[in-house]
Amino acid sequence: MITASDLIHLPYTPDLTEGGIAYACRSLAYTYDRMGGAPPDRLRRIAAGVAVELAFRRHLAAQEVAFDVLGATPFTAPDRYDVSLGGHRCDIKSFLITHRDQIRQIRAHPELVLDAPALVPLDQFTSEGHHSQDIYTFAFLLGLTAASQGDLRRAIDAGKPAFLIHALAETWARPKLWLPLEDLALKSECASPIRVEIGGMDGGRAFVTSRIELPPKTRIAIGETFHSLAYIHPERLPDARIGIHCPRLGEATILHTHEWGNIWVYGMDILLAGWLTHEAFRRKAHVLPVGSRTFQYARTRTKNLAVPMANLQPLGGLFERVRAWGKERESGEYDHRAGQGNLG
Repeated sequence: MITASDLIHLPYTPDLTEGGIAYACRSLAYTYDRMGGAPPDRLRRIAAGVAVELAFRRHLAAQEVAFDVLGATPFTAPDRYDVSLGGHRCDIKSFLITHRDQIRQIRAHPELVLDAPALVPLDQFTSEGHHSQDIYTFAFLLGLTAASQGDLRRAIDAGKPAFLIHALAETWARPKLWLPLEDLALKSECASPIRVEIGGMDGGRAFVTSRIELPPKTRIAIGETFHSLAYIHPERLPDARIGIHCPRLGEATILHTHEWGNIWVYGMDILLAGWLTHEAFRRKAHVLPVGSRTFQYARTRTKNLAVPMANLQPLGGLFERVRAWGKERESGEYDHRAGQGNLG
């Protein structure tokens, strides 16, 4: 059981959002869209999740809690663990809270998050490769977004950062024929030059990007060789249309000014709640059907297993155990089998 005093507050800095966005862009062609929704919503969720993971690692380092990231999720293999603590795989489940009133309430009364359910998507939980002593850690990110066109323009006018992106259609991102996108070209109708970035994969399915300065109303050929394209990212909000064309894929894709999504997360605070092993979660959980209203979501979009947040174990105790294992390892007294032992 955890109480409000067991919650761990982590500071939020813009570099966490930057790291999350970098991961989200590169994972765009690979990740499985469990939650549904528009691509910018999906990318914001990914960016927020990675931001929490980065903050969690930063906290572990500051508290001298040894961890490993060699098994962390690569872009091409979603739903693997994020870090390893004392030889135990640790999967961080974070929830992005964006409603202003709810954020204000949580910041004033953090204990409110204890009324939330700790959620794990059922398909994730039942997938192969889990060990009974794997660790689930749960966290909340309190932060605003500027998802609508009105909110985006207000954020830009206020000098706030933004990251604009358009996720390209399947014909670009996952073409049926894995061949070079020959004679690839971009054209801008903006009144002044604009720099854009395109990202996709090369012939070996490695992630590649190209940054191009587009002068007004001039067709610019792309020198780099792409076999797929996942997104276009302009450095600022375009004031006119931008088009991209590859003869093999048919007609050009024309992007209008309203078709850019802002995936920047304006983070405020992170709350680390608690943890359970995979086996303990299984014993305590009940099934939450699709469409359920929860503290985190107006409506869940996938079937989940749920455990009351208050029924988790405090992270402070877990960190103490990991520190003790580290000291035993340094002294030569560490029993590797104990490190992999029963966490309860």
